[in-house]
Amino acid sequence: ELATALNDRGQVRYLRVEFAAALQDFTAAIECQPGFEVPYYNRGLVRYRLGDFDEAMEDFRKVLELNPKFEDAALSLKQAILDKEEKQKRGY
Repeated sequence: ELATALNDRGQVRYLRVEFAAALQDFTAAIECQPGFEVPYYNRGLVRYRLGDFDEAMEDFRKVLELNPKFEDAALSLKQAILDKEEKQKRGY
């Protein structure tokens, strides 16, 4: 299935720290199969690593909308919220 293949390729690119390419793959997987929560989670992780906390939180929330039992997404959402607050306190 194309969405799974795109997600898998995005994972490889993420591990290679090729974040722009990984984002493209995860977004393409989402466009291919909007109900597939895993690429939203993976895209959220990349966005989090890039410091794009608002976009990361949006992706993690979408994961939880699609699958409320996705515990890693719930934990990642909490961490993104905390890190965004810390970033704001420090004035970056």
